[in-house]
Amino acid sequence: MRKTLRWLLSLVVLIGTFSVGSATAGAATTAGTAADTDIKDRILAVPGMSLIEEKPVDGYRFFLLNYEQPVDHRHPGKGTFKQRISILHKDTDRPTVFFTSGYNLNTNPSRSEPTQLTDGNQVSMEYRFFTPSRPQPADWSKLTIWQAASDQHRIYKALKKIYSKNWIATGGSKGGMTATYYRRYYPHDMDGTVPYVAPNDVRNDEDSAYYKFFRNVGSKECRDRLNGVQHEIFERRGEMVQRIKAWAKKNDYTFKLAGSADKAFELVAQDLVWAYWQYNLESECDQVPATDASTDTLYKWADEIGGWSAGTDQGITPYVPYYYQAGTQMGSPDYEEPLLDDVRKYPGLNVPRTYVPRSIPMAFNKHDRAMRDIDRWVRHRSSQMLFVYGENDPWGAEPFRPGRHTEDTAVYWAPGQDHGAKIATLKEDDRAAATRMVLEFAGLKVDPDKKPKRLTAYDKKLDKPRKDTLELRP
Repeated sequence: MRKTLRWLLSLVVLIGTFSVGSATAGAATTAGTAADTDIKDRILAVPGMSLIEEKPVDGYRFFLLNYEQPVDHRHPGKGTFKQRISILHKDTDRPTVFFTSGYNLNTNPSRSEPTQLTDGNQVSMEYRFFTPSRPQPADWSKLTIWQAASDQHRIYKALKKIYSKNWIATGGSKGGMTATYYRRYYPHDMDGTVPYVAPNDVRNDEDSAYYKFFRNVGSKECRDRLNGVQHEIFERRGEMVQRIKAWAKKNDYTFKLAGSADKAFELVAQDLVWAYWQYNLESECDQVPATDASTDTLYKWADEIGGWSAGTDQGITPYVPYYYQAGTQMGSPDYEEPLLDDVRKYPGLNVPRTYVPRSIPMAFNKHDRAMRDIDRWVRHRSSQMLFVYGENDPWGAEPFRPGRHTEDTAVYWAPGQDHGAKIATLKEDDRAAATRMVLEFAGLKVDPDKKPKRLTAYDKKLDKPRKDTLELRP
């Protein structure tokens, strides 16, 4: 289960930029135009829009909202649900970034990297079926990538009348996938799309890229150290499971979905190497415990890297919508480290079906051509798309690949970086080129003779990395 609670995603999409006291703020930060003084009224005049609350934030106005959406965009008369969105309002004369994590909505103000680069507004959307943005009763067959893209399309159309300047879609990990799918289904909405670390599991039953990745990532010394400690944790399964049971009892955690504490142990422990490379740099490998470390040390390290709560019902349930999509349409890597074959008890356990309650019908649709269609479109017909990947990120083993006949597209790889790769971590020339692309997507003037720079400075409140921003599940 590709999960970590440690969140060494200090290099996440949400990199810092804007500071209230900076000279770049100017009059625009006070939303000083006549239209901006009643921006809340303009937003709430949108049919179907309602206010949850407005939260104070220096230099902006921040609105947490509900927007009424059709459960089924093909049959809008058959019921609606309320979808949470937020608006970080700067000025209607600035560009707007449309962000989604692909999961729940952050109810506090924050800025994605494109928002920081462009000094723009940010509209953020909670992905459908993540609570509370879930239809009641929930018809899970309506949880598809097209339906979610249509959610974004309606929000964009509703708000474009207010925010009339250029729009950029972005997101990291599942959010990057979401931004890509949205671009495919509604290619004329956005002026640019910037997906970060977005996997592309176009062939769900073919996972050789992941096996190749783990044979080559980082140094042999680091790989051997990680493989050794993971195997040792399995060797001490009995001691580990007893600790997990005691911890779960103390905290009222349960294991109905996994099946038992023993199975929950295996779900988390077999992903420790994956989780390490997803959220850690090779330079941190010297912090990996030795195989002769105490059981307490190994237990705590595994909790730090993988998070034992990831195998509990309480840890799994909030992410059921992701597992459902992975197991019905998007696909997921069914990677099982061969070095664990002699200690693994439940081969085939770590699949999406394990994480979805049996009361929800679920089967992978082998006849659904959506993923192949999107992959083909990105390769041959995409435009104004900028992909960013981390060199040492397992999820980058199967990336999107825009071809030579696409227009204004690029893929950049951040050397040595993990699942938190961003434009700021690219090599200098690539960073300049990518920054230029984002500013041009935003419709901002860029001096061809000068190295482009982001238009804001770091703000520790708005730009603090968040755990759920780039967290892709199994």
